[in-house]
Amino acid sequence: MKRILFTGGGSAGHVVPNLAVMNELKYTHRITYMGTGGIEHTLIGNAGYPFFRVDCPKLVRSFTLENLKIPHRLKQAKREALALLNREKPDLVFSKGGFASYPAVKAAQKLGIPVFTHESDLSPGLCTKLIAKKCKYVLTSFPETAELFKNGKCVGSPIRREILNGEKSRAMRKFCLPAGLPVLLVLGGGSGSVAINSAIRNNLPALLKKFRILHLCGKGNLLDNPPAGYVQREFETDMGSAYACADLVLSRAGSNTVFEILALKKPAVLVPLEKNSRGDQLENALYFEKRGLCAVLREENLSELSTTLSRTIKNADLASALKDADVSNGTPAILELIKNCI
Repeated sequence: MKRILFTGGGSAGHVVPNLAVMNELKYTHRITYMGTGGIEHTLIGNAGYPFFRVDCPKLVRSFTLENLKIPHRLKQAKREALALLNREKPDLVFSKGGFASYPAVKAAQKLGIPVFTHESDLSPGLCTKLIAKKCKYVLTSFPETAELFKNGKCVGSPIRREILNGEKSRAMRKFCLPAGLPVLLVLGGGSGSVAINSAIRNNLPALLKKFRILHLCGKGNLLDNPPAGYVQREFETDMGSAYACADLVLSRAGSNTVFEILALKKPAVLVPLEKNSRGDQLENALYFEKRGLCAVLREENLSELSTTLSRTIKNADLASALKDADVSNGTPAILELIKNCI
C-alpha cells in the first residue's frame, strides 16, 4: 500500500481541502498528516487520521521581535520533519500550503520524495513561492495562477463529496427552519467574523422580514435569546446540509468557500477579509465579481448589508451567470495525478 503524507495548516482553508482528497484515498493508501498544534491538529484528529506534530514558526506581517526567533525555530522544525519522514517513508507528500506545511515539504525535497502542492488563491502565498520550483506540480484553483509556474497545473478546488450532496427538505428539518421565506446562510470563516456577526445582528429585525437565517457564527459567539427565524451554530460539520437549505449566502471570500458556493450555484454576497491580510480574499472576490458570479460588499460598507442582500437574491443576471458557470470539483483531477505519480 502506497503512503501519502498530507500537510498544511494555520487555518481551516489549508486543512479542509486536504480532507476532500484524503477521504477519497483512505481505502487504497496509507494516509498520515503533519502539521502544527493549530486547527489542523483538531480537524485531522476528529477525522481519525494519524497526526504528527511539528511546530513551525509563522511570519508576522508587521515588525515584531518574535520574527527574530524564526531562523532558529525553523531549523529545529525542519530537523524534526526530516526525522519523521525518514521513519515514515511516504511515497508522496501533498501540501495545501500555509506556514505549517513548510517543514514537511522541505524535508521531502531533501529526501527526493515527490511533492504536490495546491494553491487555492489567485495570487500565490509565501509558502507556495518558497517551495514551488522543487515540487513536481504546483496545482491551482485558478488557471491564471498556474501560468505563473513552469510546473503549474490548474485542477480546480478540491471539494468534499458531502458538500455537493445535501438535500434541502432534510436540511430544513435539521435546522428547524420553517418554509415561507428564502434562507440566508451566513458564514464567517472557521472562527467567525466579528464584522459580519455584528452586521447581521444589528440588522436582524429588518432581515427577518425577508429571510430565515442560518448563521454559523464561530466559537463563543452565540447570541442569547435568539429571535424566531434566526438559527445560530458555533460550527457545523454537516456543511452539505447547511448549503442545501441556502437560497443566498453571505460569506468571507476564502477561496475554498467561494468555490464551494459557485459549484453549488448559490448566489452570494462576499465580504472579503482585508485587515491584517495579504489581500488574497479581496482578489478572489473581485475576480468572481468581474465575471458576474457574485456580489462584493467591502467591510466599510456593511451598513448597506440589507439592501445588498435583497438586490442580490433578485438579480436575474447573476442567477443566469451561475447557471452557466463551469465550476467543478478539483478532487478527481488531483486523484488522477496522484495515481499516475505513485
